[in-house]
Amino acid sequence: MVTAVIVSYHPDFDKLVGLLKALTPQVQGIVVVDNGSSEAVVAWLYSVCLPISLKVIPLGENLGIARAQNEGISAARNDGADYVILFDQDSVPAPDMVAQLMAAAERQAARSIKVGGVGPNYLDSRQGNPPPFIKVSGLRVHRQLCATPDAVVEVDYLIASGCLIPMSTIDDVGGMLDDLFIDYVDIEWGLRAKTKGFQSFGVCGAMMAHDLGDEPIDFLGKRYPLHSPLRHYYHFRNAVWMYRQGRLPIYWRLADGWRLFLKFGFYTLFAKPRLQHLKMMTKGVFHGFIGRMGRLD
Repeated sequence: MVTAVIVSYHPDFDKLVGLLKALTPQVQGIVVVDNGSSEAVVAWLYSVCLPISLKVIPLGENLGIARAQNEGISAARNDGADYVILFDQDSVPAPDMVAQLMAAAERQAARSIKVGGVGPNYLDSRQGNPPPFIKVSGLRVHRQLCATPDAVVEVDYLIASGCLIPMSTIDDVGGMLDDLFIDYVDIEWGLRAKTKGFQSFGVCGAMMAHDLGDEPIDFLGKRYPLHSPLRHYYHFRNAVWMYRQGRLPIYWRLADGWRLFLKFGFYTLFAKPRLQHLKMMTKGVFHGFIGRMGRLD
């Protein structure tokens, strides 16, 4: 049994309906955890009729994506789900995406591999090319490109949206870390799973449409994802906090820290309003060092 867990936050109704319709033939249950949208949104969610089970969990306020995912996972566990598949509200899976992920997970399990998560090859319509899967080796960040359409590649972590996880893995590894609130939640979980002997995989044949961040920045012929100053606060805070955790490999902390340093300079120069981005990134770095976590009030 596969249950989809969708986190909603002031959703675009048309996009969310598209996601629900795409998921209905592919899973056995759907849980929508609403992270503090209006009462009208919650009422609309309760009114949605699907041919499969739809459960709505309104949190009443924005408690962060990690807490929302954990609430959805708990509901899926109580309903007897063997797998959960996580989704952002604006992703759209291909008609065979879940089947592709399931097949890949079962093939790896048949080889006696402890499966962490398996995730799709997603396309951001504004980027033009699917972002690569990521694996850090030594001090280098390797971009795992899909050599063939049916390739399955080892990764350190996956983006949360579209990630299929065996419930038995979650029982062993634990859920998402609430204190991160948003950003690096999926990375932290993937790395934690890896330290416990679980391997995650990117499945090239499993396709999904997913827009990452706001309108990208054009620079030297490439497009780089952009987030709001507040999201950059969480991104930099949670990254720095993770670097301080001794259980993570030193090579990963150095490689990711170098990327974070480059991002700090890039967004300071090119993300508008520059001063606001600089202020929030700096505050994030400081809070990461002193361990001030949770939601920024």
